[in-house]
Amino acid sequence: MNPKFNRRQFVKISAFTALGLQFIPFSGLRAAASDRIRIAHIGLGGMGLSHMNWFANLPEAEIVALCDVDKVRAEEALQKLKIIHPDTKADTYQDFRKILDRNDIDAITIATPDHWHAQIAILAFQAGKDVYGEKPLSYSMKEGDLMLKAMEDNDRMFQLGTQIHAGDNYHRVAEILQSGLLGKIKTVRIWKTGEPQTIEKLNFQTPPPNLDWDMWLGPAPFSEYAPEKYHFTYRYFLEYSGGVFQDFWCHIADVVWWGLEPQKLKKVTTRGEKAEGAGDTPKWLEADFKFKKLDIHWSSTAPDVPGAAERHIGAFFEGTNGTMICDYGSREIRINGEVLTDLIDVPISIPRSPGHQQNFLDAIKSRKQPQSHLAYAREMTMPMHLAMASYRLGRPLKWNAKKELFVRDEEANSLLFRPYRDKWNLIGA
Repeated sequence: MNPKFNRRQFVKISAFTALGLQFIPFSGLRAAASDRIRIAHIGLGGMGLSHMNWFANLPEAEIVALCDVDKVRAEEALQKLKIIHPDTKADTYQDFRKILDRNDIDAITIATPDHWHAQIAILAFQAGKDVYGEKPLSYSMKEGDLMLKAMEDNDRMFQLGTQIHAGDNYHRVAEILQSGLLGKIKTVRIWKTGEPQTIEKLNFQTPPPNLDWDMWLGPAPFSEYAPEKYHFTYRYFLEYSGGVFQDFWCHIADVVWWGLEPQKLKKVTTRGEKAEGAGDTPKWLEADFKFKKLDIHWSSTAPDVPGAAERHIGAFFEGTNGTMICDYGSREIRINGEVLTDLIDVPISIPRSPGHQQNFLDAIKSRKQPQSHLAYAREMTMPMHLAMASYRLGRPLKWNAKKELFVRDEEANSLLFRPYRDKWNLIGA
């Protein structure tokens, strides 16, 4: 694999493969209108267009609305939707709240920048809509708690957009880990190579007329408009995201939490260096997580273990009886002096996915949570937020897993939630 593979390439490829739902020209077969699930897409950049493509190609889905704070993006998305469905009557909006006011919409997808994920999801739950939300789950840790409560209070469904979760490889890795044949797993190493894009400077200027910049900022601190903070490169500013680490954590931590269910985090220690230029997310980051009977290590470079050098992203599991390395689509097991790609003695025990997006539609119909449901996503995402707190403060942090608070550390606990800008505190948090 190419070690320089980055998120932009990932988005481009996923638009066609969907990591569990292949993108093919629409077959023309559709469910009866009365049986279709009516969907609106909020945020229409790279992943947002992928959302639209995926659901537009599912017979049970009907896309009825498209929304982006950039009017041009919304219109361009509509034209692309018309290529798939020339008869579409989908409406376009600049303000997502108009979508939530509609009673004829069953579900939404969210592909906005990170700082908007939680509020839009919570408001959607309260409006009686199910939610397919992109990763990371939320901008801050406490937002995950607010999302879970709102979802449960309103009896809604939620699927996190970890599309790779639907693939057979992650299912099989989880089965092998849960079988116990590798022995007790005491150490896990996960990584994603690559550095953030260098942004030389911010060119502050008047926002283009097609963009509602104040709404784009929303709950984040106010900032004058600079194109470098907008579209794809927003993720290299801590006001809105957490760089490569926050972008890719869920891609690979997913298989660790699925296979091992780490419990009782005690301490997180993060080391890193600010990116060069105007961006302030980490250029590189290393994080050590001390769980009960398990150590997990994150790094921005491949660890010195067999098979890691050729994988731009991966997880390496060290067991008392053997080891396993995996990435999105492959795995390699070393046990009893042999190098294998599978353990035939491990039965298939986890039901395979019908496709990540189809799993969400099935959940809407059955009212049973999908595989990447919110309670699971919150647990899996939490250590990422704690590592970012340790990075910001530049010191190790002790964690009380029962109280979900840092131990006797008000400064660190203040980083678990960022108060919303008054004008855009839409949930009264």
